[in-house]
Amino acid sequence: MTNLSAAGTGQKSALLTIAEIFRATSNFSATNIIRQGTYSTIYRGQLRDGYEVAIRSARKQLNSQYLSAELRRELEIIQKIEHKNLVRFLGFFEREDESLTVVEYVSNGSLREHLDESCGNGLELAQRLNIAIDVAHAVTYLHEFKEQQIIHRSIRSSNVLLTDALTAKLDGVGLAGIADGEGSQSDDTQVKGAAGYVDPEYLSTYELTDKSDVYSFGVLLVELVTGRPPIERRRDLDPRPTTKWALHRYRGGEVVVAMDPRIRRSPASVETVEQVMELAEQCMATARKDRPSMRWCTEALWSIRRDYHRRQDAPAAAAAAAAAVTKDRSSEWIQVV
Repeated sequence: MTNLSAAGTGQKSALLTIAEIFRATSNFSATNIIRQGTYSTIYRGQLRDGYEVAIRSARKQLNSQYLSAELRRELEIIQKIEHKNLVRFLGFFEREDESLTVVEYVSNGSLREHLDESCGNGLELAQRLNIAIDVAHAVTYLHEFKEQQIIHRSIRSSNVLLTDALTAKLDGVGLAGIADGEGSQSDDTQVKGAAGYVDPEYLSTYELTDKSDVYSFGVLLVELVTGRPPIERRRDLDPRPTTKWALHRYRGGEVVVAMDPRIRRSPASVETVEQVMELAEQCMATARKDRPSMRWCTEALWSIRRDYHRRQDAPAAAAAAAAAVTKDRSSEWIQVV
């Protein structure tokens, strides 16, 4: 079995071995399964030092080859990535019909699960803004990585994992094709990405750029403020492209209709959602040249969050000022008779 792990990256100093992975998962016991799909299974494991990991076991496509030189170079770059808002890559193993990808375990489910409320107790607007900023920081880091630009190509709510403190960590960096033995980012004959998130220009040209990630991030912003997946599957009805519907409502001055009903309505929250939708629309511009950079998106979100907190604080400040003017002045009076 071929082994490529993150020794010497500063993330996890010990070289992972396949024996350690078998021990950590109790020989891939069914009791350690986190999630199971058609072609892959994700296990939770614990290394000897107590560090928790997630191991994705994926079946390769028929006749797929061992790790190519190009994919190995890609993995070697990914090993050097270290950012608080990115899930840490720890190792990759493969044999003829199977691959194992090892990453840090993030304990609190995905953003999609929180929006569905299958995890957690719902998300306040302030928490959603924090998550958006965390993801924006992660993607900016990838796009500006010192060795070479890294395009994530799989930004979606199920790849945004949350810690117990609701810090967002973006998963799946560069491994969308690797784990399934499908190819690399340079593969121009297969479109990679989840339905509803894929850049339309990428679909037509097969050219993947950083602006493809910006488009997907715009879809994620709409998802954050509506609570809905980009494509809603409806019983006995055609799927609805939620992102287009929400942007149509926003353009018509009806953003409150598109807002997640679990977000508390107030002048501050409605205006903030309008600002987020405006940014999302810019990210999803038809022409790539009209989309902003991820650094610009990050700075815009910082500004939106700051304005939201100011609007929230304004009524309390006004009430405090009014209370100071109308304070009890009875002690100033002296009873004469």
